[in-house]
Amino acid sequence: MNQRTRKLIGTALMIVLVLGWALFFMSVAQGRIAEAGRLWQMLYYVVAGLGWVIPAGLLIKWMQKPD
Repeated sequence: MNQRTRKLIGTALMIVLVLGWALFFMSVAQGRIAEAGRLWQMLYYVVAGLGWVIPAGLLIKWMQKPD
């Protein structure tokens, strides 16, 4: 697979990843995190906000592989 095709597929997967990640963690936050203490809420939002970076980084690394 050439780099151009990987970038096209990777871009589509990145959009799905970010949207899916946001929707999932929003739904969890609506139900369970709203009643938690402030420390747990802060920890949850830090993990939820930064957790997508690792899978996205791996996806970008795959997209940048030379032909």
